[in-house]
Amino acid sequence: MERLVCLPVLLPLLAAGVKLAIGGRLRRVQSFISLATLAVSVAVSVVLLRAADARGPLVTDLGGWPAPIGISLVADRLSALVLLVSSAVTFCVMVYSVANAYAEQEHDAPMAIFHPAFLVMVAGVADAFLSGDLFNLFVAFELLLSGSYVLLTFGGTEPRIRAGATYTLMALASSMLFLIALAITYAATGTLSMAQLAERFARLPGQVAMLVELTLLLAFAIKAAIFPVAAWLPDSYPTAPAPATAVFAGLLTKVGVYSIIRLEALLFPGGPVSTLLMWVALATMLAGVLGAVAQTDLKRMLSFTLVSHLGYMVFGVALSTVAGLTGAIFYMLHHITVQTSLFLVTGLVERRTGTTSVSRMGGLMRTAPLLAVLFFVPAMNLSGIPPMSGFLGKLLLVQASLSHGGPLPVAFVVAGLMTSLLTLYAVAKTWSKAFWGAPRAVRAGTVMESEEYTGEEPTVTTTVLPVALSGAVAALVAMGLSFTVLAGPLSALAHRAAVELSAREPYIAAVLGSRP
Repeated sequence: MERLVCLPVLLPLLAAGVKLAIGGRLRRVQSFISLATLAVSVAVSVVLLRAADARGPLVTDLGGWPAPIGISLVADRLSALVLLVSSAVTFCVMVYSVANAYAEQEHDAPMAIFHPAFLVMVAGVADAFLSGDLFNLFVAFELLLSGSYVLLTFGGTEPRIRAGATYTLMALASSMLFLIALAITYAATGTLSMAQLAERFARLPGQVAMLVELTLLLAFAIKAAIFPVAAWLPDSYPTAPAPATAVFAGLLTKVGVYSIIRLEALLFPGGPVSTLLMWVALATMLAGVLGAVAQTDLKRMLSFTLVSHLGYMVFGVALSTVAGLTGAIFYMLHHITVQTSLFLVTGLVERRTGTTSVSRMGGLMRTAPLLAVLFFVPAMNLSGIPPMSGFLGKLLLVQASLSHGGPLPVAFVVAGLMTSLLTLYAVAKTWSKAFWGAPRAVRAGTVMESEEYTGEEPTVTTTVLPVALSGAVAALVAMGLSFTVLAGPLSALAHRAAVELSAREPYIAAVLGSRP
């Protein structure tokens, strides 16, 4: 069973290599390779989650070198659960991407460039979730960067190149901070194995441990787009193609949040930085949602809500309790599916209307009722309307905050309510302008980026969306709704993952065994 742990990383890398070797030829084979690889990854993730929940953490030592000498991949309840959700999401996004390429008759470029880069990025995401070594986590982030930069700049338009440059500069700054933290950590402890660091950090002088923790937190905060280092995200994500934007919003920011969870729960449990994290979470929630309210572009509005709702997860981690971690894990899983589906729906809206500017839309409820439903359901879920999973995740975090006590947790409850109401206002305003009211003119057969709008009034298009495109989005929306139906078992699994994280000993024993 332990040998399966490496497959979610190796399979996408192998498939990417095969697709690069094939190039633009054998288009149906290319599509089959991408979809089959991600489908197998979903199946492997299911097996890993069942085994990790029943038997405890599963560990594989790369190259046959045991930790702490070698690098370990670890599938515990948390990593296996997040890996399963991310695998299912990336499979749906790949279905959307393949269907879109065939619908637009753009076979060669997406198959030969977009899909290999996508698979490399998927491998980096899986590596980050499974990594039991800080240096391997750094490698996973760099793998993400190599694939995501290609996706972000795909097509080579000026806005995408400019956004890609901003994204890459921020990623490189984060990587530099990460490397500095790794150097300090290795000099102080002599290891980068997370399991061994969990034991050795407690014996370090307090100033050294805090320096490492703050440096790593800043590096992960940049990658997760947490205030005050979140300004790059709304300027970068909206310019990318719809599949890339969707998976960026749903997964890449969550890799940073996942790293923060692992860092605070495993390496620095209950440290003095928790209070700082609470303030950061509050600022992230309010700054993001206020930015969302001010937007008139659909993609930018969703990008700001993405930043805002990351604050919920960070606050759950900052509570440093099992209940807080449970809420953070549940909300992270909910947010992956909801945010991805919203960005994919936005891609469908842009495909139909030729714009993402809300002021140039209207009447989509009458002209495209399916699109309206596919947007409305996850938008209400994101806003936290009862009894959807967004409401349940926030309820878990509110209960954890009130149980914790103190002025900051109470302030979180107030800020969380304000953020939910303002999110509802932002999406309701978008709904009323884009989906309600009289139909407005849109350009037929073109997709313009908002920066390139020339002021011309386009003409209405009645193009019927391909079934596979709307089906992929509908599957994601249904997945988000399933979190409501399965909220009991899912929250119980998140609780067991939080208990395992807080205990730390099962993780350490699984990785190190009897080794010192």
